[in-house]
Amino acid sequence: MKLIHEAAWWVADYLYAAWWQVRAALSHHSPSEFASGDRNPILIIPGVYEPWRFMLPLIRALHDTGHPVHVVAPLRTNRMPIPAAARLVEEYLATQGLRDTTLVAHSKGGLIGKHVMSFGDAERRVRGMVAIATPFGGSRYARLLPGRTLRAFRPGDATLTLLATSFGVNSRIVSVFAEFDPHIPEGSELDGATNVRVPTGGHFRILSHPRTVAEAKRCAGDSADPGDPG
Repeated sequence: MKLIHEAAWWVADYLYAAWWQVRAALSHHSPSEFASGDRNPILIIPGVYEPWRFMLPLIRALHDTGHPVHVVAPLRTNRMPIPAAARLVEEYLATQGLRDTTLVAHSKGGLIGKHVMSFGDAERRVRGMVAIATPFGGSRYARLLPGRTLRAFRPGDATLTLLATSFGVNSRIVSVFAEFDPHIPEGSELDGATNVRVPTGGHFRILSHPRTVAEAKRCAGDSADPGDPG
């Protein structure tokens, strides 16, 4: 029965990813549409091969509650090395003058966000991060994948090892992950962080899960809504 559930989650997850990759490619939404709001700012960091519009369901949900939601367009589909991507995020935070910012990041985006929080000059501009399905310890599947972009997630990678030594920022990280993630068999639990296991499966579908939205809102300083999943 467990294998049937996991197989169903896997199929649903890839259908979700394919649908939103197509939607992202066809979308004409501009970052400026989501930059208004009078609450604490949120900065979105997508995962590898994901344009920022891939995260539109989450972006809309957060913007609708009054948060200005920012994206770093020069990340494009997020294939550059983590330190280089972190520099782009730092530059954006500084040039936009953002403060008390919550990072909301998916997968590789969570590693970029932790790099910013750990080593970046803009660390003081970040209040915390919600990292969704992030491979903090890497994924053993990465060794089997072609190209440096994906092999950078193998356990023991130099950047992942460096990030693991930065334990002090973990208390400001909320790691949200599904009970089954086909991309990260090691899981996304992070010592010292607030770990939130969502009762679903997948690496992508969790982006639009109500619990994910609720945790992002809480991290950004909102009080819990009565209808938020606990």
